[in-house]
Amino acid sequence: MSIVTASSPAAAAGLSLKSQFLLASGAGLSVASIYYSQPMLSIMGSSFHTSVSETGLVPTLTQLGYALGILFLTPLGDRYDRRQIILLKGLLLTLTLLLCSVTGTYSMLLLSSLAIGLAATVAQDIIPAAAALATEQQRGKTVGTVMTGLLAGILLSRVVSGAVADLFGWRSMYAAAALGVLLITLAIWQALPRFTPGSRLSYLALLRSLGQLWLQHGALRRAALAQGLLSVAFSAFWSTLALMLAERYQLGSASAGAFGLAGAAGAMAAPIAGAIADRHGAHQVTRIGSALVMVSFALMFVMPLLSPPAQLVVIVISAIGFDLGLQATLIAHQTLVYGLDPAARSRLNAVMFTVIFIGMASGSVLGSQALALAGWTGVVALATLAAAGGLILRLRR
Repeated sequence: MSIVTASSPAAAAGLSLKSQFLLASGAGLSVASIYYSQPMLSIMGSSFHTSVSETGLVPTLTQLGYALGILFLTPLGDRYDRRQIILLKGLLLTLTLLLCSVTGTYSMLLLSSLAIGLAATVAQDIIPAAAALATEQQRGKTVGTVMTGLLAGILLSRVVSGAVADLFGWRSMYAAAALGVLLITLAIWQALPRFTPGSRLSYLALLRSLGQLWLQHGALRRAALAQGLLSVAFSAFWSTLALMLAERYQLGSASAGAFGLAGAAGAMAAPIAGAIADRHGAHQVTRIGSALVMVSFALMFVMPLLSPPAQLVVIVISAIGFDLGLQATLIAHQTLVYGLDPAARSRLNAVMFTVIFIGMASGSVLGSQALALAGWTGVVALATLAAAGGLILRLRR
């Protein structure tokens, strides 16, 4: 395998459509691993005889593991051969998914959920790999293609896991996911060349630079905190939806997963948000997107006034609205953050996504507690307040 440098044939030739699809599939399958559990929580809870709040720890620890992985593992891509990192993380993700599929105790389920989140950060190594291999003229399009795969993984994960859990049980979903990750990891490892590390900093120096970037850039702090608050709202909704639907409407995990189709609006938001940012600035997109997230969650306060079928329609409309707003805001925040220091984009990305997934983990645990203490109205109130906090941060100058 050749070493990728700025002037190497591999870099000059760019990525073929086949290779782009391969990397997009790898990013999608990897990130999907952290969302499989959400539509299956009621079934998993019944399997281990756990309460609502206890079952909510499964997605909480997965999101927390992802945040820790982004913080402590993603910077390694600047220091070591990214091809080897993708292989090792992919194999680790395969093993943790298998462990989750065969675990017989609740404590081991929680441990494997944390490990899945750590290893699933391989998606954050695949995207920079695609950017490094693309030509200057094709870089934006290439990264966009891989990001589409990542968004598709988020979208389809809940739909697929809900259906598989209903038909074959939740353990089968994790076993199938392990096989998929193993195959795509080996295919990517075979297709990628070696990468020359972009930095000679020690591991501790890389980690210290993350704190320096946080202190140096106020725009980074505001973007990360605002997106993190929106992620609290997002995660509170998805981490409790399956439990609420089972209890209130007697709907199974397949029905809960089907609500994930509303996330198609998120994938559609990418070109729309980009066009608005080009015309009116990324700051304006963050405000519009944050407001849309807040209003979409607040809409669900009218549910007690409606019939059960109408309530389900409101949930769908709300999911479309907040997914659209969340993805638009994320794209705009990435545009703002990546422009701060082009030489440190990987670490800027690590800082922002660490905060985002801390928000995700917080949303999972707070949402479970809100559902247990105040029902679905409590979850809606939590999500609306968190989104309002994100909007306030974006409105401040």
